[in-house]
Amino acid sequence: MGLGVKATPFTYAAHALAAVAAVLVLVWCVHFRGGLALEAQNKNLIFNVHPVLMLIGYIILGSEAIMIYKVFPKLNHDTAKLTHLILHAIATVLGAFGIYCAFKYHNDSGIANLYSLHSWLGIGTISLYSIQWVFGFVTFFFPGAAPSVRRSALPWHALFGLFVYVLALATAELGFLEKLTFLESGGLDKYGAEAFLVNFTALVVVLFGASVVVAAVTPAHVEEPRGYAPIPVS
Repeated sequence: MGLGVKATPFTYAAHALAAVAAVLVLVWCVHFRGGLALEAQNKNLIFNVHPVLMLIGYIILGSEAIMIYKVFPKLNHDTAKLTHLILHAIATVLGAFGIYCAFKYHNDSGIANLYSLHSWLGIGTISLYSIQWVFGFVTFFFPGAAPSVRRSALPWHALFGLFVYVLALATAELGFLEKLTFLESGGLDKYGAEAFLVNFTALVVVLFGASVVVAAVTPAHVEEPRGYAPIPVS
């Protein structure tokens, strides 16, 4: 038996929270952290590209790919599948570039790479995300598996996709925690505006991710309970 609710309100909530999260991470990186750059004397500007791309380009775009079937339930299936594929591809590329920016910042600043749980999970997540995309492309798009194989693979594809998505959310939360801890160790006021903003952004991302997951597992339309039918009106 389903949850008795449809996905639509959760997709609305997810889009609203995505907009709030995007604005907050931009305010943090541009207003509080000084801006974005791919080349700069101030290496922190290079790092700032990392959280922006990982949240907006990777998690939010990936969320749109997950919800496409629920946001547009009447969309032609092949069109929805292609949109799902393209959005995930863009999210993967932007996520990989966001990780590159973190490596570049570390290398340019003389900081060691891959020493934290956040970095380990980040590499693992983007790798699983890429494998998931390739599997989906080969199985459901081109060359495409036999219909029986696609039917068997679809629930596992959806389940593994949600697992990777939740892993990405967890990695993002660790990233917020790690960066804020470093900043506070360097003298940032633990109760100041920036610290509050980072914690609030992380909280919004949790609520956003929860909305996406619920939207993904609830039906686009609520079906009548088995054995029941509307009472006819004479």
